[in-house]
Amino acid sequence: MQAQKKNMERMVEVVDGSEYQSLHHFVSESTWDANAVLDQVALQADAALGGCVDSCLLLDETSFEKKGDKSVGVARQWNGRLGKVENSQVAVFASLSQGSHSVLIDTRLYLPREWIDSPQRCLDAKVPEEHIVLRSKAELALEMVLKARELGVRFSWVGVDGGYGKNPGFLRALDDSGENFIADVHKDQRVYLEDPAPFVPESQHAGGRQRSRLVTDVDKLRVDEWARRQPRNSWQRIVLRDSTKGVLRIDVLHQYIWVWDGKEEEARCWHLVASREVGAGKKIKYGLSNLPASMSVRQIARNQRQRFWIERTFQDSKSESGLGDYQARGWVAWHHHMALVMMAMQFMLEERLRQKDDHALLSCGDVEVLLAHFLPRKDVTAEEVIRQMEVRHQQRRNAIKSAYRTQKANKINEMSDL
Repeated sequence: MQAQKKNMERMVEVVDGSEYQSLHHFVSESTWDANAVLDQVALQADAALGGCVDSCLLLDETSFEKKGDKSVGVARQWNGRLGKVENSQVAVFASLSQGSHSVLIDTRLYLPREWIDSPQRCLDAKVPEEHIVLRSKAELALEMVLKARELGVRFSWVGVDGGYGKNPGFLRALDDSGENFIADVHKDQRVYLEDPAPFVPESQHAGGRQRSRLVTDVDKLRVDEWARRQPRNSWQRIVLRDSTKGVLRIDVLHQYIWVWDGKEEEARCWHLVASREVGAGKKIKYGLSNLPASMSVRQIARNQRQRFWIERTFQDSKSESGLGDYQARGWVAWHHHMALVMMAMQFMLEERLRQKDDHALLSCGDVEVLLAHFLPRKDVTAEEVIRQMEVRHQQRRNAIKSAYRTQKANKINEMSDL
C-alpha cells in the first residue's frame, strides 16, 4: 500500500525491513495454504456482514490482461474490463455483501480448454493434478456457494449477472440446493407467461412407437417483448438508495413466469423483474429469481441492483490493494497473491465499519492514504533514495545486456542453420 506501483521491487523500496528474495519466496514458493487464509477471511467477513436479511453472496468474474503464454490460465479469451477478446487470465470471485458494504471472500481461477488439453503445461505452472479438469465458470461459481455454506457463512440469497443467469443448469442447481437467487438475464431470455404443463403426446399411429419426449402447447416469449407489451402505468417507481449524486430511483416491472428446459416434468415458477434507472436512459435490466412469494416487488428489485457492490469491490481491490498488479506466473503464486489482497480488503472493511460513526465517508482509498503516511518508510533519506535509484539502474543495465546476449545467440543459431 505504501508503494505507488504495487510490485515487489517497489514495495521493498518503501517497506522497512523487507527484502526482495524473501518476499518473492513468500509469494511464489512458500507452502502456506492460501485456502486457509481465504476461509479465515470468509469467517471474519461473515462476522461483520453475515446473518442479516439483506446479507447476500454475489458472484462475478474479472479479467487480468497478460502478455505471453506462461501465466497460469492465460489465453485469448473475453476480457470484460477491455470489452474484447484479449490475452488474459479470468477468475470467478465470491463477495459477501450487506447494504453498501462488500468484500471478496473466495476465488477460482478459470483454466481454458487449451490448458486442460495440455497437462504438462499445467504441471509446469504447478497446477495440482486434481484441478487439471475442465470446469465452466458456472461450475466454479457453484463450488464457491457450496463452500461458503460449508464454512457457515450466512447469506440470504445469491446474486449473479447475465453471464451466469443465461445458464439454466446453474440456476436450477442453485434452486435444487435450496439457495434463493436473483440472476440478471439477457433481453433475449425466453419465458412462459403461463404454466407450460409439459406432457408426452400420444402416438398418432396405432401400434406406433411410444413417445417419451415431453412437449408443451404454450409458446415462449422474449423478456424484452414482454416488457414492451406492458402498459406505462404498470411500472412501479421505487427509491433504491441514497447515492453520492442524490437519491437513486428505479422503475420496476414484475410478473410470475415459468421456465422449462424441455426435460423436466414440471416447469418452475419464478419471478421475472425488469428495472430501469430514472433519468439514465431507457436501458432495462432483466432478472429471474426464486425468492419467496412473500417478498415484495420493492425488495426483489433492490436485491437485483445489489450487484453494483461487487463491481465497486473489484474497483477498490484493483486500485487500492493491487488485485491486478502482479507478475506471478504459477498457480501457487497467483492464489497466494489473491489471498493476501482479500486479507487486506477485509482489514479495510473492518476499519471502515469501526470508524463509521465518526468518519461515515471513510473509503478504501482513505485507508490506503493514511497507512502510507503513518507507517514507517525506508525511503526517507536522500541517501536511501539515491541508493535505490542506482539499484534500479543496475537492474536495467543487466536486462539490456541479457537482451543483447539473447539476440546474439539467436543470430549464431540462425547462421548455423544456413
